[in-house]
Amino acid sequence: MHEGQESGYKPNLGLASGLSLVIGTVIGSGIFFKQASVLETAGSPVAGLMAWIVGGIITLAAGLTIAEVGARVPKAGGFYSYLDDIYGHLTGFLTGWSQVVVYAPAVIASIGGYAAHLTANFLNLDLGLVRWIGVIYILFVMGINLLDHRVAAGFAVLTTTIKLVPIVILVLYGLFFGQADAIGTTAHQVTQTTSGSFGMAILATLFAYDGWVLVANIRAEMKNPRRDLPLSIVLGVLTIILAYVGVTYGVYRALPAHTIVSLGDNAVFAVIQAAFGAIGGRLLAIIIIISMLGTLNGKMVAFPRMAHAMADDGYFPKYLGHLTTRTHVPAAATMTIGLAAIFITTCTNSADRLSDMAIFTVWIFYVLAFIGVFILRRRQKNGGYVVDFKTPLYPLTPLVGIVGGSFVIISTLQNDFSGAVTSLIMVLAGVPVYLYYKNKN
Repeated sequence: MHEGQESGYKPNLGLASGLSLVIGTVIGSGIFFKQASVLETAGSPVAGLMAWIVGGIITLAAGLTIAEVGARVPKAGGFYSYLDDIYGHLTGFLTGWSQVVVYAPAVIASIGGYAAHLTANFLNLDLGLVRWIGVIYILFVMGINLLDHRVAAGFAVLTTTIKLVPIVILVLYGLFFGQADAIGTTAHQVTQTTSGSFGMAILATLFAYDGWVLVANIRAEMKNPRRDLPLSIVLGVLTIILAYVGVTYGVYRALPAHTIVSLGDNAVFAVIQAAFGAIGGRLLAIIIIISMLGTLNGKMVAFPRMAHAMADDGYFPKYLGHLTTRTHVPAAATMTIGLAAIFITTCTNSADRLSDMAIFTVWIFYVLAFIGVFILRRRQKNGGYVVDFKTPLYPLTPLVGIVGGSFVIISTLQNDFSGAVTSLIMVLAGVPVYLYYKNKN
């Protein structure tokens, strides 16, 4: 029996849907707004470009490692199922708890709010309307995900295609028409306010690369998950790396380094306006809003499926484990997470802060998963287990992921200790919930 049929899902999504979810979830607004901050933090254009490349290498190593973990743990539920299988139910539960209860509503509210802010600025609306525009966006994407899952997958393909257009334009314009060539600029010429920190620049890029692992949550809905899931991760991450590095190089070719830093969030807009005039900047703003909605859709696709898997295992309320009769989507889980995000949107301005803190614990679970590939190989060594994908350059590749993830964790502890501790407290708050469901089961 197909994995999707065992869990009640319709297994009819292909590679295009998986790729679109990976690319669409990761590429939001960061690629358009982070160029100046990464350059200034790195201290020089060469260091800035290398930060995006190193961040990409770490992300690719992580993707290749998780692709093998997914091949060795062929279950619905994604990251939750992986750590549950490797380390036991408590670790698996805390993985899902941290992402579904803490991270998911906060990050959905954060993305919706940011898209709403861009919309209000674009339409010259009163900023007091921002939170209500954010609510409309969340309701819109939630509604899409209550329909047949092919609708959400199609929306992912559409928004991903649209967001790749300005990326290609930025790369080509910088390569063929850029005259500034900021690559040779020294650190002193970039900024006199900071000496530069290559490590912190890498950290910023790793946050920009985050989100690709959520494709594992739709494994049960793929027609051929053993082939398409690892391909989606590897090809998707490679595409994202090319996009990020290509846009960075294009911007560095088009504008002087000091101009990029002084323009801040508007650096990419300046390049597009140089190529297409004022109308180009307006079109880019629309595309970024669409890009954010695509990212929002990716989160809304992935997190309810993790909640559904946990409810199926008896560790979340039973109603979250229901699939609709006709469309076979986790409607109850989708509505619960969507409404929680709306509550955060309307009641607090701290969604960004909550999601940033939660990323710290997400990376802890990433590192555990990277270590898990060694455990799984040893555990399955003599079992005659056939694996459809193995991490190339093993053990070097998972070690790169472990080192990169450890760097994120240590850097966060050094730079935001209170936020990291708060994040850990929110995760550990799930322990009594786990014990309750364990005793109940």
